Amino acid sequence: MAKAIVTGAAGFIGSTLAEKLLEQGHEVVGIDAFLPNYCIHQKQDNWDRLRARDGFTGLLGDLVRLDLGQVAAGADVIFHQAALAGVRESWGGNFPAYLHNNVLATQVLLGLAVRHQIKKFVYASSSSVYGKQPTLPLHEGMLPRPYSPYGVTKLAGEHLVRAYHENFGLATVSLRYFTVYGPRQRRDMAVYNFIDAIAHGREVRVYGDGNQTRDFTYVDDVVQANIAAWQALSNAGCGSRPPATANVNGEVLNVGSGTSVTIRELIEAIGRVVGRAPRIATAPAAPGDVSATLANVERTRTMLGWQPVTPLQEGLLAQYRWYQETQR
Repeated sequence: MAKAIVTGAAGFIGSTLAEKLLEQGHEVVGIDAFLPNYCIHQKQDNWDRLRARDGFTGLLGDLVRLDLGQVAAGADVIFHQAALAGVRESWGGNFPAYLHNNVLATQVLLGLAVRHQIKKFVYASSSSVYGKQPTLPLHEGMLPRPYSPYGVTKLAGEHLVRAYHENFGLATVSLRYFTVYGPRQRRDMAVYNFIDAIAHGREVRVYGDGNQTRDFTYVDDVVQANIAAWQALSNAGCGSRPPATANVNGEVLNVGSGTSVTIRELIEAIGRVVGRAPRIATAPAAPGDVSATLANVERTRTMLGWQPVTPLQEGLLAQYRWYQETQR
């Protein structure tokens, strides 16, 4: 079995991934900074659940400042899930925090991988790097055009990953996540907010007219894509060129459902799950929000042997059941 480093391990996707790796018998070193943009109680619950598992070692602190040499020893892979998320909050005075947590932290981890000969690096990127595009679905061959400072930082992370891959032979895959939902989702994210509002009989607040479309991707499908990316990477070590057979090595791949719905359709679907008719209140569209996302996942299917398997209604039901269980 392997030793995996998972950053952002107290978060939504990171904790779900860490738990799956532990279930498979791997050793996991989880790192998290407990950034204040996240509900601390929710993060603490995720963290405590992991700490109770055999094979888990937890480390709290800023990735840029932590001494990671000891935990890096003997590691086989880094799953870099940690980031300061949020399109709307990335403007203006908040941008230095996004640079620190999304760009500088990624560079520090890549340097760690090279120094300690950690052979594989899976980077969590975002569909935000695409920005506004003239056609759908979005595919990896499109020129990225980030529409928000957050998207700019995630694209910068991709460029750093590629630089370390090409200069040091680090085996890498960057995964562009499309809107992820499911159990443990952050409370500031749309699906959680919609569930919470409908369950309590409040109006659902929508930025824009609600006709914008999104590709909603279930968290377990995202976790499986990460594990498939790790398995598909070559065993090429630092300082050597990746073998020609490792065609996934150095690639950027979409991780989405390959389908999209409007925000209004999503809210109606949540209403059916909760058992209440939603009431929608619209607000002006926020800077940085694009009108449509839809992933082309053919390259990911081909290169990783992966495909999304969770229908939206099934995933929403799972998230709602988790929501009911975790109310305080």
